[in-house]
This record gives sequence, C-alpha cells and structure tokens, in this order.
Amino acid sequence: MTRMQTRKLGRDGPVVSALGLGCMGMSEFYGTHDDAESLATLQHALDAGLTFLDTADAYGPYTNEQLLGRALRGRRREAFIATKFGFVRDPGDPAARVIDGSPRHVRAACEASLGRLDVTHIDLYYLHRVDRRVPIEETVGAMAELVRAGKVRFLGLSEVAPETLERAQRVHPITAVQSEYSLWTRDPEEGLLATCERLGVGLVPYSPLGRGFLTGKLRRPEDFAADDYRRSNPRFQGENFARNLALVDKVQALARDQGCTPGQLALAWVLAQGEHIVPIPGTRRIRNLDENIGALAVQLSAPQRAALDAVFAPGAVAGARYAGPMMQLIRG
Repeated sequence: MTRMQTRKLGRDGPVVSALGLGCMGMSEFYGTHDDAESLATLQHALDAGLTFLDTADAYGPYTNEQLLGRALRGRRREAFIATKFGFVRDPGDPAARVIDGSPRHVRAACEASLGRLDVTHIDLYYLHRVDRRVPIEETVGAMAELVRAGKVRFLGLSEVAPETLERAQRVHPITAVQSEYSLWTRDPEEGLLATCERLGVGLVPYSPLGRGFLTGKLRRPEDFAADDYRRSNPRFQGENFARNLALVDKVQALARDQGCTPGQLALAWVLAQGEHIVPIPGTRRIRNLDENIGALAVQLSAPQRAALDAVFAPGAVAGARYAGPMMQLIRG
C-alpha cells in the first residue's frame, strides 16, 4: 500500500495527511449507506495515516458528525477534524435549507457540532456558504471568538470569491478554503488559487473525482439509485452525460499509459497543482479509499499534465456544477 504523505495546510497552518477523506456520502446524497461499512472505512483511514477527516453539521442532516464521533472514540488524537456550519436544514424536509452566518448561529452551531462529534475542540471550522445578509467580517469575527475560547483551532471558508477571502483574512487568519476543484471543475483557477497562494491559505478541493465520474466506473445514468443526488445534477443528465463520458474515456487511455487508474490520474493532477492543496475525495468503501491513496505514488510529467489540461479545456465539460438554487450559493 502507498505510504501516506503530509502537507502543510496554509503558510502558518497545521500539517495534515496529503489526502483527506470526505465523509458526506457516508450519510446521504449517494444512495444507500451502511454505517458499519463507513465506520470500518474510517478506521482503515486512520490506520493508513489518513488523518484529515471532513464532515459538516448539515450532512445527514445532522447525523454525519455523530458517525464520525463514533469512529473516533479512543482515537481522537489521531484525527484532524474539519466540520462546517451555515446550512440550516429541516430533518422533516431535507430539501429545505437556508444559510445562517449570524454570530448567534456561529456560536450555537459550534456547540451543537462539539456535542455530536463528542469532542472538546474542532480542528478546522468552516463557514459552509456565505450568508449574503451578514457581512463576512461579522461571521468571521464570531468564528474568531471560538478560537480564543479554545473550541476551534483553525478557521476556514467554503466556496468563496477571492475578494471575500481577502476581507475575511483581515479579521482573522484563514487557514483553508474549500472549493470544488478537479479536472472537470476548474473554477478556482479564476483567481481563487492565486489568492490562496498569495495569502498563504491552503486549498481543500472537494469532489476532486468529479463526484465519482472521473473514475470511469460510471457508465449509465440508470446505474444511479433512485435517491442518488447525481440524478438531478446537470452534468449527469442526457446528452451532458454522454459528452462528459467521452472525456473520461480519454482519461482512461492516458491512465493506461501511466500504469494507474483513471481516478488516481485525476487525483494526481489535483495534487500537482500546488503543495498548498489537500484534496478530500469522498468514499465509504475501503477498496476505493486504498485506490485513492495510491494516487500519491503517481508522478505526472509536464507533458502528461498538459495532455490532461487539453482534454478538459475550457468549455469541454457539459452542464453546470449544480442545479440552479445551489449554483447561486457559490462564490459568495
């Protein structure tokens, strides 16, 4: 098995495993799930040295943190826990959600997450999405109070515009920004990557495997479970699916030449974009986790990176990242 590597998350941030684990799919969005399988995968991750574990209060809703807390009983010191707040969801209507970045909610959400995780502090606390009704300075100011109180170690933001990051950084050091980033989602290259590097902020790409599509294992929209979120995602529908599958087939050919899987090649490309980048591919299965860790052994040459860039040139991917309402919440 590939040996785990480490990276520093931001100029003045912590050292974490070079690859993290996104836990969202262990509780919802990607079809049926099995807590026993997820717990075994989390234990396997820690055994492999993968210590950077990502969750959010709203995943489940409100059950994913509990799952992670169960996995970490007796192993808290081995893990670097990242969680997020901001989405407020109704367990009776999981589709309903609002964003609350008010100082009052910052404090209440943190206390609730500490309880669900069953920990005394959170290592990295993100604002999940910007509340456009509340100045970012007020939200981050309240988050900074949590650091001073010892309840949070480091602060992060998710899906923010470069100028929002600049404003937040003037209130309190931001350790990391989480954003979707992969071969088929290059949005951070439109200013965010450069801003993070200049400010000494780490970038944490979620969905670095294109929600599983870049692995080459998804061949038909009909293969998704009835409750799989991807059925409603524009990139997985109709002609978009077929057009994007043709791109993935090209990645498969490049992966064969490299002697790795398409998913490993896609992850290696993300890792190669900078030492301040720590992707968090999500999975609930041990075999997928081991495959992802294997990407750390894949070294890409400049020509190989150029070949991948050419396949996923601007405009090549068909469909928006999200359906309408969720698209309106990014780059806040």
